[in-house]
Amino acid sequence: MFGYLTAQTELLTPEQLARYRACYCGLCRSLKDRHGQLGRLTLNYDMCFLVLLLDSLDEPELRQGEEPCIAHPRTARAWQRTENSDYAADLTVALAYNKCLDDWHDDASPLALAETAALRRSYRKVQALWPRQCEAIEQGLRALGELEKNGEADPDAAAACFGALMAELFVRREDRWAPQLRSLGGALGRFIYILDACMDLDKDALLGRYNPLRRRYGMKNAAAFRDILKMLLGDAVRAFDALPLVQDAGLMQNILCAGLWAAFDKKFGSEEGTAHGSGSL
Repeated sequence: MFGYLTAQTELLTPEQLARYRACYCGLCRSLKDRHGQLGRLTLNYDMCFLVLLLDSLDEPELRQGEEPCIAHPRTARAWQRTENSDYAADLTVALAYNKCLDDWHDDASPLALAETAALRRSYRKVQALWPRQCEAIEQGLRALGELEKNGEADPDAAAACFGALMAELFVRREDRWAPQLRSLGGALGRFIYILDACMDLDKDALLGRYNPLRRRYGMKNAAAFRDILKMLLGDAVRAFDALPLVQDAGLMQNILCAGLWAAFDKKFGSEEGTAHGSGSL
């Protein structure tokens, strides 16, 4: 999910920070157990948000411990893990596989081809477990590829594709919360796609790559970008607030209202004469 769905850790309480890190370590353990050491290479903080969200709704059985690991062999690290950690681990592999495959098709990168081959067996396993979610990833990336190929100038069309993809990932099973989770996942997907387009605009222009913001907004329009992102994130926050979340609610609010803005503020904040974090709702 591009690495944006992360907490602004300096604003967390010690208890929230400990929970966040333990969730991350639990996700790492799920990746190793389900997909081997290679699976751990796909680890990122983005999926911690989904684990926190689903755990808050489901309140599943929590497994926890404190042990060293391959990344920290000399220091015991606290970890917490649920069935949602396993689900998020599977999705992490599915997203990584399809991203590598997409990179191979776009750039003919030998590294992407090698990574795709290395992850193929794990992806087939995930496909068997979560066919709806994997089909959504594949269909969403195909649709984005068509828009890119046709030079689609409307950023909303591309954002909607990624939003539809994310909406399905946020629904682990069809239960009473599925409609609200789809709304939240879809809104976050649209926000993240436009945020990523903002962040890559200068690089895409330099390399002649597709970016739907370039034609409509030009290269230097940070204030307009912020306004668009505030509107999109507002949709996500409203969907989030509609869910009965208590456990880890403050931690997730930090991710939504502070962490998601960190990269944008770092790149564009000085251009607008704004302080870091000023994009928060």
